[in-house]
Amino acid sequence: MNTFVESLHTAVALIVQAESRLWEVVALSLGVSGTACLLAAGIGLAGGAALAVARFPGRRALLVLLNTLLALPAVVVGLVIYLLLSRSGPLGSWGLLFTPTAMVIAQTVLVLPIVTALTREAVESNWQLNGEQLRSLGAGRWMSGALLLWDERLALVTVLLAAFGRAIAEVGAVMIVGGNIDGHTRVMTTAIALETSKGDLPLALALGMVLLGVVLLLNVLIAVLRGWSARVHGQAEGGAPGAMPPGAVAVGAAGG
Repeated sequence: MNTFVESLHTAVALIVQAESRLWEVVALSLGVSGTACLLAAGIGLAGGAALAVARFPGRRALLVLLNTLLALPAVVVGLVIYLLLSRSGPLGSWGLLFTPTAMVIAQTVLVLPIVTALTREAVESNWQLNGEQLRSLGAGRWMSGALLLWDERLALVTVLLAAFGRAIAEVGAVMIVGGNIDGHTRVMTTAIALETSKGDLPLALALGMVLLGVVLLLNVLIAVLRGWSARVHGQAEGGAPGAMPPGAVAVGAAGG
């Protein structure tokens, strides 16, 4: 018990005193995960919207594959990317293994299915509600997908926040492709594992507290956005008699 209290006290001191080694690791973690989520957003939002409004042979099989990838093990992702980027691999000449770029690639692969699947679900629900109206206004499927993405922007922000939380809490893939090199590829999760094994419990505990704080902040932001979205939709539904559903308001305005 005394060891825990002492470690906790030292951990708090490290955070308050802005210990350089601690915050370098935190900064790299935020940078890697943030970049991965931006890349996943660029691909996943467009891909999810396309899957929501498009109909083509093999779509059902593609959705099954996408849902399967939601449970993709992080260590498997790390292993595959390691093999691709290793010196004997097809991309070995790029020299990306054991760099932050390799970690960004691994985290992008991990969170991309989450962004794509949840975007597809949100946009498809809106498409079923407002598809006929969009078609009557002359919007094609691709224009409809873009309009519905904008209409679901609050929900999609929560999707991206959830993806960021998944990325920053990941350890297996970034450990494999990053190598956990001090001052270069060491992020919060890998540093916690290493410092615990070395017996530096105060630093590991300080990093854990910061990581929990980031996750808590993300959950607070998601709750705030959901509450805001519910209030906005509630006001739209409780507006003038004969008012259109929330999704139809923005779509109709854009179509006009």
